[in-house]
Amino acid sequence: MKKISRRRFMKNSMVMGTGMIALPPLLSCETGAIQQEIQPPSKIVTHPNIDNLRVVSLADPSMTVDQIPASPWADQEKVVAKDRVWENIDKLACGLVETGDPGEAWRAIFLKPPRKSWSDTIVAIKTNHIAQQHTRSAVISKICHTLIDILDIKAGNIHIYDACHGASLSRDTPFEGLPEGCRIENTWGGSTVPTPVPAPWRNGTEKSECLKHLVNGSVDILINISVCKGHSSQFGGFTMTMKNHFGTFSPRPSHSGDSKEDYLYAINRTPEILGEMDKKTGKVLFPRQQLCLVDALWASKQGPTGNPSAQPNFLAMGVLSPIVDYQLATKFRGAKMGWKPEMTGATRMLTEFGYQEKDLPNGGELTEIS
Repeated sequence: MKKISRRRFMKNSMVMGTGMIALPPLLSCETGAIQQEIQPPSKIVTHPNIDNLRVVSLADPSMTVDQIPASPWADQEKVVAKDRVWENIDKLACGLVETGDPGEAWRAIFLKPPRKSWSDTIVAIKTNHIAQQHTRSAVISKICHTLIDILDIKAGNIHIYDACHGASLSRDTPFEGLPEGCRIENTWGGSTVPTPVPAPWRNGTEKSECLKHLVNGSVDILINISVCKGHSSQFGGFTMTMKNHFGTFSPRPSHSGDSKEDYLYAINRTPEILGEMDKKTGKVLFPRQQLCLVDALWASKQGPTGNPSAQPNFLAMGVLSPIVDYQLATKFRGAKMGWKPEMTGATRMLTEFGYQEKDLPNGGELTEIS
């Protein structure tokens, strides 16, 4: 792998730095009336140092020491090879940044907020705690140790939460190996504070409830660690990083009305998740969600409830959530596991964020790390 350089950082920043720019509507006269032409969403870009369309993946049977596909979380924990998982997560970070140095990779992925020291930086980790399938301790502990050991973030400033289903998080998934002081926050107060939600949900005219710590800006860095499960066809037939935020925003609007799927795309376009935006242009000024990691050591065709149906020993990461989900839904779940997604919903994960299949790097294939 080639070593990243300052010149390459600057090149990526210029190429990807167009951000999300709100274009004015075009007006045309047809049959004597002035009509508003619908503009396609402009390309959403969040991370200045990394190709926002790059998704790296890795499959390694040695990340577990026994095959127990349809098993509960506690049994999975006993057969995970922690050291191998940690090593592979470092490999993914290096592959994402395209460097051979894990420390350099992590320092490129995680960006210090302006006018703050690392020791004052607040990190929130969204985990998925609904039903039986949850991320493994080795995955979440590796990210926590990286934040502390590489960046000098204080353990007490790391908060692990699921605002919807996390009431029993600390009891049912007592993650082992976390640095002392890291906080398993359960629901962390829940999704309680109304905040505007943009189009396409209800034309951007309404609010929904979100986690207070994201609405008030006290969280600097958001890390999205999801699992890989099936779900309703209206959401593409799967749940990964985007739908993981139904435990950041209230999921209630997704269960009623005629715009349920619109809500999924819309909440993932908010500053609460993407980061602070220029109010005039919509450009992301500083990325809040800086990493999306999918733990598919175990995965399932069906869902969201029930134990997993397969043990792929697979991990993947990227920086832009809809790209991660689209790539894994089509190239991993569909092409490799045979769990075909519902393509209308999956494709909207590209188009609602300004992209098409032809924009994806590597000929549209996942970048596999060995």
